Amino acid sequence: MTSHTWFITGVNSGFGRELTRQLLERGDRVAGTVRREGSVDDLKAQYGDTFWVGHLDVTDLPRIREVVDVAFAALGRIDAVVANAGYGLFGAAEELTDEQVQHQIATNLLGSIQTVRAALPHLRAQGGGRLIQISSVAGLSAHAGASLYHASKWGVEGFMEALAQEVAPFGIEVTIVEPGGARTEFTRGSLQVAEPLAAYAGTPAAMVQAFKQTSVPVSGDPTKIAARVIASMDQKPAPLRLVLGSDSYQAVTSALRNRLAQIEPQQDTAAQTDADS
Repeated sequence: MTSHTWFITGVNSGFGRELTRQLLERGDRVAGTVRREGSVDDLKAQYGDTFWVGHLDVTDLPRIREVVDVAFAALGRIDAVVANAGYGLFGAAEELTDEQVQHQIATNLLGSIQTVRAALPHLRAQGGGRLIQISSVAGLSAHAGASLYHASKWGVEGFMEALAQEVAPFGIEVTIVEPGGARTEFTRGSLQVAEPLAAYAGTPAAMVQAFKQTSVPVSGDPTKIAARVIASMDQKPAPLRLVLGSDSYQAVTSALRNRLAQIEPQQDTAAQTDADS
């Protein structure tokens, strides 16, 4: 088991906290960020100097670079940077307020992009490292009532996939994590549902109103998911995508097959728009 140093956003709950707990328990060092100061005091008290904590709301884009720079200065080499902070916003696109739309994109998409951009100079200078994006099955499949959540996750998927090609010459590898539903705080504090419009009652988008109930069944075990993410750090080459959960695998493969089924019959008509030679 190789020991590593990690930078992880959003370690106060969910996958971020579970990743941090397991890493510290096995002897790794972690630089973690939290929005609520004091929310990881228990871990800090238990693990002391191996756990560096920074205060950060990833919607404060200039602050991201400040915190990342200080973390690298404090810990020296950081082997893995995990863009984890995020939440789910659900409801039909028309039901969401402008403020909700902006905050979802600022948190899930721009927050991840700026975290990565802040880390890249440091990773290049040290000769490599790993970038890990906690995405979702929602980054590769789409369902009514989650249009803005999908926009944030599909956006970060495209960013990270292209980025992997950009940074490969510097020894920097990228992994996009695709968990399905998991028994974390996501269905409570990390999930927001729009106020419903009567026009959408009985439509596919209305199904997400059930998320307001805390009893929505999910199958993923966050302890096992975090362990797989940690284990992926030692995979060479890095897996570009890490699909975790049988529900995620089924949804992703079904979405990709459906997409191909829509596109492949268009091969001949697609070619008809080529310029004449």
